[in-house]
Amino acid sequence: MKSWQDVLKGVAGDAEAQFDKLKWRLQDKFNRIARVQIWAYRGHGTANTVHLRGRVLEDNGLAQMGQADRDSLWANLLASYRRFETDEVADVRVEARLGEVVQTAVTDVEGYFQFALPLRSPLPTDQLWHAVSLTLLDPVGEVAAGTVQATARVMVPAATAQFGLISDVDDTILQTHATNLLTVARLTFLHSAKTRLPFAGVAAFYEALQRGGGTAVRNPIFYVSSSPWNVYDLLTDFMSLQNIPDGVLFLRDYGIGKEALGATDHHGHKLTQIEHIFSTHPQLNFILLGDSGQKDPEIYSHVVETHPERVLAVYIRDVTDDARDAEVVTLAEKTAVHNIPFLLVPDTVAAAEHAAAQGWISPDDLTAIRADKARDVEEESCSHGLTQIFTD
Repeated sequence: MKSWQDVLKGVAGDAEAQFDKLKWRLQDKFNRIARVQIWAYRGHGTANTVHLRGRVLEDNGLAQMGQADRDSLWANLLASYRRFETDEVADVRVEARLGEVVQTAVTDVEGYFQFALPLRSPLPTDQLWHAVSLTLLDPVGEVAAGTVQATARVMVPAATAQFGLISDVDDTILQTHATNLLTVARLTFLHSAKTRLPFAGVAAFYEALQRGGGTAVRNPIFYVSSSPWNVYDLLTDFMSLQNIPDGVLFLRDYGIGKEALGATDHHGHKLTQIEHIFSTHPQLNFILLGDSGQKDPEIYSHVVETHPERVLAVYIRDVTDDARDAEVVTLAEKTAVHNIPFLLVPDTVAAAEHAAAQGWISPDDLTAIRADKARDVEEESCSHGLTQIFTD
């Protein structure tokens, strides 16, 4: 028997879906839509199949907004508004083309589309990333069919990859302070990709892990977060500006729906995405990276319990108090039976030193990681100083 919460979620989801469809149809009927865009999210796959998703939205000008070195409060608020106030384009066809492979998908009520492209021949093994062409096949308002296009990047690891990386985002590579909702809101809505801060040394450490222990192989990176797809551009811009290696992002839909309000919570969302990554890449073992602030230790402990043969190590950045640290240590002791390192580390350098001792990165990379950490600490200090000047 369904609970009243489940009934409410279902009614809310159906109501939002019907409202979105009606709004889009009215706009389309009266040709009020002048510009449409395809948001192409990074995909991933194997020699047999490539997985790809994206979204079709009315173009609200977010992609065209310029970014100053230190954006104004108003510019950041406007960009945040445009990220979350989206007009989705439902029930339109999107074509994906990769070489000779062509497939069509239809957008759902939130404008999302997904592809699982079966490959007829192997992709080149000398590159990690490949391009997929996307085209909107249907006319939308004033926009003619076939005129809206985008290019998606898909990551296909080589068979010689040493391992894969699965990393959290908030408070693992990006300073978010996720346990403080007011701080999260301030950083999300009032800061840009250029004013957000990384954790010290993370760029050099992840680059070393992607490069592996002295080989020419590029190990794949998967970023799994409970942040909404609306901040996809913010996260990818941040990683690019901070020289954090590209990877595939797995985010969440925060729309009002049957799944978004219950079944796909933080814990369930991350486990579902990690299971998808594991099943898609059965040839890879993984290093898991997260922080102690939310549920990464519990999630990764569960992954170790269910896939002990697939996990090389777990690195948890310590961002919490002693009580929470004790809980993480208990989880680490629980996984010790599998002889898998489950480490609560104070900083990036500590994790890097362990990785170097295991041969997962070159010992020569430690110097660069320590230098990168020192630069990030100095830049963070300068940033806090500027913030203090403007708030005094």
